[in-house]
Amino acid sequence: MNILILGGGGREHALAWATLQNPKCDKLIVAPGNAGIAQIAECASLNIEDGGAVAEFSSENAIDLVIVGPEAPLAAGVADRLREAGILVFGPSAAAARLEASKSFTKEICAAVDAPTAGYAHFTELAPAKDYIQAQGAPLVVKADGLAAGKGVIIAETTDEALAAVDDMFGGAFGGAGAEVVIEEFMTGEEASFFVLVDGETCLPIGTAQDHKRVGEGDTGLNTGGMGAYSPAPILSDEVAQKALDEIVRPTMAEMARRGMPYQGVLYAGLMIENGQPRLVEYNVRFGDPECQVLMLRLGAQALDLMHACAEGRLDEAKVTWADDHALTVVMAATGYPGTYEKGTEIQGLGDLPEDSFNMMFHAGTKAEDGKVLATGGRVLNATARGATLAEAQQRAYVLVDGTTWPEGFVRRDIGWRAL
Repeated sequence: MNILILGGGGREHALAWATLQNPKCDKLIVAPGNAGIAQIAECASLNIEDGGAVAEFSSENAIDLVIVGPEAPLAAGVADRLREAGILVFGPSAAAARLEASKSFTKEICAAVDAPTAGYAHFTELAPAKDYIQAQGAPLVVKADGLAAGKGVIIAETTDEALAAVDDMFGGAFGGAGAEVVIEEFMTGEEASFFVLVDGETCLPIGTAQDHKRVGEGDTGLNTGGMGAYSPAPILSDEVAQKALDEIVRPTMAEMARRGMPYQGVLYAGLMIENGQPRLVEYNVRFGDPECQVLMLRLGAQALDLMHACAEGRLDEAKVTWADDHALTVVMAATGYPGTYEKGTEIQGLGDLPEDSFNMMFHAGTKAEDGKVLATGGRVLNATARGATLAEAQQRAYVLVDGTTWPEGFVRRDIGWRAL
């Protein structure tokens, strides 16, 4: 098979690595890719949000399967254009991608099927939102309705923080994503991520993970795109996962199909779990980043078979084979992230690190220039490792971190602390 992966972050490096483990992959192109991906696959310059351009590129390069990594191309309808062109694609339609692209749409679906989630209100103007905050009191969760690259969620512990959050959102701090705002009750419990492949009919769970959103150790400080993750998530036991499947995921998928927008791709359910009861925090319509990195290291070659079966509507005959192991990833970020940070700093030592099915340094925000690897983003590298225990996976991941020389970067030293 000739395969095209859209995206250029740590998630896409992990998807590319897993795809290449499978002998069915004859040729792999990643657009746009990054410095790490360029070492294992061909990288192409392509506007991945232009469905016509992606379809044309796929036809010219005899692509058999397109795997869409990030949410923006999905929301832009790239999967629709590929399907119209008769090209097999792993990823939902623009209509189905509204489960991530619009928080209020997801709430509406949850209400229709009585899926357990936080109470909420939806606003298109500032004044009523402020009145609601004053009436409710804190803590509250304030969310930009649209796509904000994982940063449009503010956990407001005081009324003043909630008021400032809606000021920022309606004031344009998150661009068009904040033109509408959802304000939710603050849910208590432990958060975890549940990943399910859906082919329009069949729902196949493929793993659990737990992310570390806050920038500081002990889960303190600002929210980020994610500072690390591990898999499996102990809080998401088989029993809790089955509840989430029966009470949240399957009813949502049935409602989407009933509305004429059947879902196909990976569905990532962010869950809040308290006393064994899962409630939906949010849906994402793609693999999480950095959760994808730990899932791919554990799934390996079968990841391609599963995504291919999903794209072809054959999930009813697919099954996931899990090793009894653990994986953990540590995000190496540029100092200052998630605020302002310096770009173009050099990272050394990457060539001396082990690269195998137990140790991988996945690249996120990097580029190669004059024989050097330079940091180009906020989250730059993902030190990812597997082990028989979570403690072993953690120890191996930090060995990768410490084998890298990058004075302008930082990591959290406590990834996995909840489970450990």
